[in-house]
Amino acid sequence: MAFVLLDTQRHDVKSFDCGKPDMNQFLSRYADKNRKLGISSTWVLPVNNLHKTSEKSAIRAYYTLAFSTISREQIPVDKSLPAYPAPVILLARLAVNRGFQGQNLGKKTLVTTLRQCVVLTDHSLPVLGMVIDVLDDEALSFYQKFKLFHPFTNDPMRLFVSMNALRQI
Repeated sequence: MAFVLLDTQRHDVKSFDCGKPDMNQFLSRYADKNRKLGISSTWVLPVNNLHKTSEKSAIRAYYTLAFSTISREQIPVDKSLPAYPAPVILLARLAVNRGFQGQNLGKKTLVTTLRQCVVLTDHSLPVLGMVIDVLDDEALSFYQKFKLFHPFTNDPMRLFVSMNALRQI
């Protein structure tokens, strides 16, 4: 079980259902378009179709990352930083298909996402940390269980974790 970059020729985006229509619609309509535009990347955990090689693989879970910037005043870390905006990774989406919920797959997906952020930062462009725009109270409760994320500014639905903290995972 490994996450791979979304390939709409191999992965069945239409049948994905996590119970949140906006998340389903993003995967089926926008994830590949955004990749082609160069504004985000989506990784999926496909169901292995060992016997059905001609059919697209269903998707167990997915996450989407994009680069963003935040102003120095918004950064909840004690660092002396330049006056211009600092780069961060935005966790734009994270969802688990209903058929695989309740199996700790959300936790596995999040840990994979956090590790991917470290890899991207170490091998590509450095960033200060990761920002999450939380979808709803259910998602907020999920992220709060990890005691890793801090409220970002005055919005409790926007979370931050520093890259130094991610390197400890």
